[in-house]
Amino acid sequence: HLQESGFVVETQKSDVSSQDSVEALAAKAAALGNVLQVVNTAGLSPNMASVERLLEVDLLGAVFVLEAFGNVMAQGGSGIHISSMAGHMIPALGAEADKALATTPALELLKLPLLQTANVPSTTYAYCLAKRANHLRVQAESLKWAERGARVNSISPGIILTALAKHELESPIGNGYRAMIQHSAAKRVGTVDEVAEMAHYLLSPDSGFVTGSDFLMDGGVIAAMKLGKIPL
Repeated sequence: HLQESGFVVETQKSDVSSQDSVEALAAKAAALGNVLQVVNTAGLSPNMASVERLLEVDLLGAVFVLEAFGNVMAQGGSGIHISSMAGHMIPALGAEADKALATTPALELLKLPLLQTANVPSTTYAYCLAKRANHLRVQAESLKWAERGARVNSISPGIILTALAKHELESPIGNGYRAMIQHSAAKRVGTVDEVAEMAHYLLSPDSGFVTGSDFLMDGGVIAAMKLGKIPL
């Protein structure tokens, strides 16, 4: 937040999988002044946690953040959830499942049949499912955020040059990552600066007509998958 002398940084340890923790963070932010921008980057990758923990953090955690900050955003504010191209990898879930993921109350969400471990065969599928849910939830929450004059969108990056991407490239699914890069249109990984440029646009007044949308920026990986160049 701003003071006469410039920016002042406040920190607070938070756990996105805890509703109380997220609400405390939102309350702290609101106490400091108008909440005009929020970016949620919290998440676990398929090789970092169990199915249950992935759903708690990547799916339910996103809902907690969207709801808590949706209640404190100032007029003209904008939010971004960092999702993943993985949300575009799985087949359509159907209208009923989409609506359930988009609108089920947060504390009932993980009780949905499609999120039970018997229906989620791997951490990779859990990750894809969570990211698809992110897109659906952002759409639904954008209507609530609009009541406060605020906007919210998601960004779905592909393989970005980060420590997490390095972790995945060195994991058992590393060859799959390399195949995605090789067969994509860009034939390279993305950079955090490129994602930041997209985020800057979505947080600025220049994107005032944009809300409830997901922005896929993957160097053409999903396009290659849909055309059979990369096996799903």
